[in-house]
Amino acid sequence: MTVLVAYATKHGSTEQIAATIGRELRLRGLEADVLSVEEIEDVARYHAIVLGSAVYVGHWLSNARTFVKQHADELADRPTWLFSSGPVGHPLRPADEDAVRIDEIVEVTAAREHRVFPGKLDKSRLNDCEWAVVFALRVKEGDYRNGGEVSAWAREIAAALEPQPSRSPSSSA
Repeated sequence: MTVLVAYATKHGSTEQIAATIGRELRLRGLEADVLSVEEIEDVARYHAIVLGSAVYVGHWLSNARTFVKQHADELADRPTWLFSSGPVGHPLRPADEDAVRIDEIVEVTAAREHRVFPGKLDKSRLNDCEWAVVFALRVKEGDYRNGGEVSAWAREIAAALEPQPSRSPSSSA
């Protein structure tokens, strides 16, 4: 089974999360291609899809949203999982329930699940708008990602994609 792990990233953190997912899927015997949404023209060859985006001010990046619009039917026809990368700080800000608003994306893709993973904050890479948000939230620079959490989720996906043993019909006596 071939899985597409697609991502949209601005500063590289979400790409690294996608790479961790792809590596874990491969360790579980699946073929996994890890590609930026901008590199993908066709998803027809994939049996399942894991799609993620960095989150800024509660929204997925525009290239991720465009990818969903272009491939919505194909995503809905395949087992699809979504992830978002964004909250930073101790405690995480914004909190999980406020971190991202993608209800419409979950609906049009018929996603099995959406996970929010903490991100990484490198203030030297921020533009003025991003800097203002970080300043307002009073978030300290740092890498808040949890590779173990990402790997565990990828293992759950791999398990869900394992062929289920067929059950023989029970005979009544």
